[in-house]
Amino acid sequence: MLRLLLFLWFLLPALAAIAEPVRYRLDPAGSEVRFLYSVGGVPGEGTMPVKSARMQIDFARLDRSSAEVVLDVASIRASTRLATDALRSQSMLDAAAYPEIRFVSRSVSGSVAAGAAISGRVTIRGVTKPLVLNAKLYRPPGSAAGDLSRLTVILTGTINRHDFGADGYGELVSERVELRIRAQLAAAGG
Repeated sequence: MLRLLLFLWFLLPALAAIAEPVRYRLDPAGSEVRFLYSVGGVPGEGTMPVKSARMQIDFARLDRSSAEVVLDVASIRASTRLATDALRSQSMLDAAAYPEIRFVSRSVSGSVAAGAAISGRVTIRGVTKPLVLNAKLYRPPGSAAGDLSRLTVILTGTINRHDFGADGYGELVSERVELRIRAQLAAAGG
């Protein structure tokens, strides 16, 4: 009985450490947003760097996790120079006036194994609307099963550009834009 109590006494700090939320910092070099749209029915794709991200993941209780992601609108890239200029223009994302897109989580549900839904608010062109992103977490290939010091988070969702006043190019450009965010993270203490 004494051995069991001693074992539990030494095990409790380890369990408490696992139960605490883990703060992560962004690796900007391995992080980006891909967005898909269509122009005249022809699929298009572009990228936008992740400027910053603050994520806290509670692996024991995902509902205590949080995320804030800021995108760099001024560095947006589309498949052609013409499309890139159009996206940065005043009638679309207006990069000069609104150089950032920001997402702040409000709640997280689901599980680490099956995936989570992150409900929050996104601000584009100074307009803030609700957005739900689906999230999956991945460890680097070859990492130990319990090693959570480095993660890749894949976030996906869809926005309607007209909801944010990005009305340029009328019916030529699709109103729905698919988002695929890849954030490479490292534990803040690691």
